[in-house]
Amino acid sequence: MTNLKSILVERIKSNGPMPLSDYIQQCLFHPIYGYYVKEPVFGINGDFTTAPEISQMFGELLAISILQAWIDQGSPSKIILAELGPGRGTMMADILRTLKIHPDFLNATEIHLIEASSNLRSEQKKTLSEFNIFWHKELPSFEEKPLFLIANEFFDALPIEQFLRQGNNFFKRTVQFLNNNLTYGLEKKPTINKILKNRLLDTSDGDIVELNIAAAEVSKNIGDHISNFGGLAIFIDYGDWRSLGDTLQAVKNHEYCDIFVSPGEADITAHVDFEILATNSGCTFSKLTTQGVLLERLGITERAQNLAKDLNDEDLENHILAHRRLVHPNEMGALFKALSLFPKQASCPPGFEQ
Repeated sequence: MTNLKSILVERIKSNGPMPLSDYIQQCLFHPIYGYYVKEPVFGINGDFTTAPEISQMFGELLAISILQAWIDQGSPSKIILAELGPGRGTMMADILRTLKIHPDFLNATEIHLIEASSNLRSEQKKTLSEFNIFWHKELPSFEEKPLFLIANEFFDALPIEQFLRQGNNFFKRTVQFLNNNLTYGLEKKPTINKILKNRLLDTSDGDIVELNIAAAEVSKNIGDHISNFGGLAIFIDYGDWRSLGDTLQAVKNHEYCDIFVSPGEADITAHVDFEILATNSGCTFSKLTTQGVLLERLGITERAQNLAKDLNDEDLENHILAHRRLVHPNEMGALFKALSLFPKQASCPPGFEQ
């Protein structure tokens, strides 16, 4: 039994079943034993590899979309450039390197990174040492100026709740300790709210609906700011327009595992419900598009061809594989989706459709 598992079991024994969202929060962010407290979590030695770690092209192309959106909104002289969950800082480094082609943008920019993990903040400081950056453990109240924000594989790690439909009611799943094991439980009283009431129309008895209230609140705060002061938000993650079914998963040593087996030693994520992000933002939003289509619209094939001219042998082969992994429907191209938020008076950002 892991140290964290012992702590959680004792809590349940003392207080009864705990909310699923609390369990996920402890597994990922416990100050001593949480998954994101340990190193490393990215790459070969970690449990997952994100798009920015695969190729510089990912961050470069998103930078072009951000830059054009800034120009389309009148090139404001003071802006905020922010990223949620920046990992090792790889994508922001690629974005900032690309944006050096337009010094006026960088001169206008104040850079903010939102990162809960102290270990990852240390990595980011190494990667981005040449830049003046403000760090936050959670989304702050930004100053009243345009906000250009990006979040890649951020929302999937926010704790969710799951609700099981029985008849015409939804019951919240909990985490209990039963027969010497952590396992799912179920609240005795049904949960009643507007979102779940609407889901009676597209679900059946026995279906599970996932709600990420934390993600909805983050999106609303970002959307309110963009609506009032201008800017852009780009959210990229795996998921779909509307959640249906149990998508909660744990990964340990690059393999899927039971979410209750090794608390604090596995990454726990769930597919993102983009409908909640969009409709709760209070902002104008784009159509949901796949990552592959977004990157193709932004010119990834042409960029890949230009980079390939200076590569040979194994480097060229790896470059070709990276391009395929980012855009091919059987790789990340179809599984990962992208959504943008922007002010009502602004045009839809490059790569997206309204």
